[in-house]
Amino acid sequence: MEIYTVFLLAIGLSFDSFAVSVCSGLNLPHIRFFQAAKIAVFLALFQAFMPLVGWLVGNSIKSLIEPVDHWIAFGLLSLIGGKMIIESLIRSETREIKNPLHIRVILMLSLATSIDALAVGFSFATLLDKILIAVLIIGIVTFVASMLGILLGKKTGPKINRYAEIIGGLILILIGTKILIEHLFLN
Repeated sequence: MEIYTVFLLAIGLSFDSFAVSVCSGLNLPHIRFFQAAKIAVFLALFQAFMPLVGWLVGNSIKSLIEPVDHWIAFGLLSLIGGKMIIESLIRSETREIKNPLHIRVILMLSLATSIDALAVGFSFATLLDKILIAVLIIGIVTFVASMLGILLGKKTGPKINRYAEIIGGLILILIGTKILIEHLFLN
């Protein structure tokens, strides 16, 4: 998998964290930099750690899934992307987050936004031999996206959430489609 594909995948995965961050910025209009960084660090760590866990699990059964790995990657990325798009279209109200600076709240938000990354990590097992660079890219992109989300939440309001999740979902679907096409027609 090329580095730009991993980067695009990281952007797609980070949109859930971005949306949560926008809501955090809305709920905490006077948030300070280090408070925002605390939220962003938790979101980034979970978003980076979950693909690693998925990759480790996927590697343990790699020989079983290799013949259909491209279909698994396509299916998982399409399902995750489709879920993001559908949720953004169905949800009419803005998410309200109660005190995102409270440790229990930020842990729950971090876990909830990173479950999709676990599934992506599972598909990484058949696509990547080395996961550390992908984990770093995902973590850094999520941190930056989260910090930007908090800033935008403070400045613009909730309208950006829906569009961010739609774009993130489309990116994941396109990457899944790219993987499938490359495997079926270019190998």
